[in-house]
Amino acid sequence: MAEQDGLVEHRLSQASLFKSQGNTCYSEHRIREAVSLYHRALLQLRSLDPSLLNPLHGLGPSSVELTPQQMETLRNLQADCYSNLAACLLQNQPPRYDRVYECSLQALKIQPHNVKALYRAGVSSYHLQDYTTAHSYLTKAAAQQPKDTNIRQYLQLTDTAISASREKEKQRYQGMFD
Repeated sequence: MAEQDGLVEHRLSQASLFKSQGNTCYSEHRIREAVSLYHRALLQLRSLDPSLLNPLHGLGPSSVELTPQQMETLRNLQADCYSNLAACLLQNQPPRYDRVYECSLQALKIQPHNVKALYRAGVSSYHLQDYTTAHSYLTKAAAQQPKDTNIRQYLQLTDTAISASREKEKQRYQGMFD
């Protein structure tokens, strides 16, 4: 048991170290390195995540017992890494909004009220032209950070896109019945 606990603590600290190094790279605009480090952190965490372990006895890794505190650390690190990955992917030219959206959703599965993940899910949805979904995420983000100008800006862009889309639809149907 002590050996297993040591392994858990080692993997959690490795993941935390990779995440911190990724944060440093991100702040220094070394985005590729940051992405790599966040992925390495997630790989460390993957081996501990009870929801990802193989349930068939004898195949794959056996289940690891985590304390509630270790489980909380695991989930927080996972959410941070997925959210930070989304931030990195937004820096790519051109951004891969589908991947930004996927990473944001992974973070939101763990932390449904994560403002940064809500914002990034909204931004990616907007650019994927899913304005209703974008509006939903951005509204939730704005409720928590009402003064955030980036959230407000994208919420306004989304509202404009929804209005334009409705107007287009209205004109399309109007021509059908004239």
